[in-house]
Amino acid sequence: MASNGKPLKQIAESFQEIALTLNSQASDIEVASFSRACSHVSVLFGCLGLAFKFAEMDYVAKVVVLVEASKSIGTLQSLLDDDIQQNSVRKGGSHSRNLLRVKRGLDMVRVLFEKILMMEGNSLRDPASVAYAQVFAPHHGWAIRKAVAAGMYALPTKAQLLKKLNEDEASARVQMESYVAASAPIINYIDKLFLSRELGIDW
Repeated sequence: MASNGKPLKQIAESFQEIALTLNSQASDIEVASFSRACSHVSVLFGCLGLAFKFAEMDYVAKVVVLVEASKSIGTLQSLLDDDIQQNSVRKGGSHSRNLLRVKRGLDMVRVLFEKILMMEGNSLRDPASVAYAQVFAPHHGWAIRKAVAAGMYALPTKAQLLKKLNEDEASARVQMESYVAASAPIINYIDKLFLSRELGIDW
């Protein structure tokens, strides 16, 4: 749990900081600040229960590796370029592969928040199903998709999720809007890093 007991606020603020550096200098993103921001999101996956257990385990493991990589690699650009030099971009466990998977996790949360902000009622099943279908499902086999569909019935309600995150409706809306706005250019930036090097993003 976040030290201040407000994981959603930590998520929003850490991505806002990265988005600001991206806007102000049009510069690269540091692996250290990126992986630190991503580690705050792990708490959220943990709150979503069984449906996203696969995402939590996969995401958390890859963020841990990126945190470790940040000790020797400065920026996301150099992280990709190192893998290109070593011809290891698509190899299992490569930093490039991990970055792509983590980016998908961030994108899923972005879509989830967008849908929660638009929804009425207390069920998270529709927002979570749309977010999963849009971001993860195209990359998953039948067995995982089936397990996720079953897990959707065990999702917390919106009220339960907000309680776990120590937020009320109004404060959660502010933080979710903030994350959606801040994460979009970061996700876009990472996609461009891959595409500008002709690495593709659908693998």
